[in-house]
Amino acid sequence: MIALIQRVTQARVQVDGETVGAIDRGILALIGVEKNDDHARADRLLQRLLHYRIFPDDEGRMNLNLQQVAGGLLLVSQFTLVADTRKGNRPGFSHGASPEQGLELFEYLLQKARQLHEPVACGRYGGDMKVSLVNDGPVTFWLQV
Repeated sequence: MIALIQRVTQARVQVDGETVGAIDRGILALIGVEKNDDHARADRLLQRLLHYRIFPDDEGRMNLNLQQVAGGLLLVSQFTLVADTRKGNRPGFSHGASPEQGLELFEYLLQKARQLHEPVACGRYGGDMKVSLVNDGPVTFWLQV
């Protein structure tokens, strides 16, 4: 599984003009699911999302994690993260999970996140989403498990 995470002061997802998920300070995580992903990888990714130290402490150093700052987590499915872009002028998606597997693992990740943390919001899997955010820093990381 892949997560492109951004530390944000706010983020939201809209579908057909309706806000379906929003957070204030926290992490926007764009999630890509690959063919060989499973629940164990989703669990590991979630642990990294919750414990990755990207928030500043009193000295301005990135020493605090999402749970320590009581930040929001906004999960947004994004299959394009798994694209193979190494050659040619068109991305290939042969490494990506099927839509059914992607949905099952994304929903599993979301359910587990809601059990372990709050607030947790999400986009709409497979929907035509409009994501807006204010990247804080900017701070952006690529996590892959």
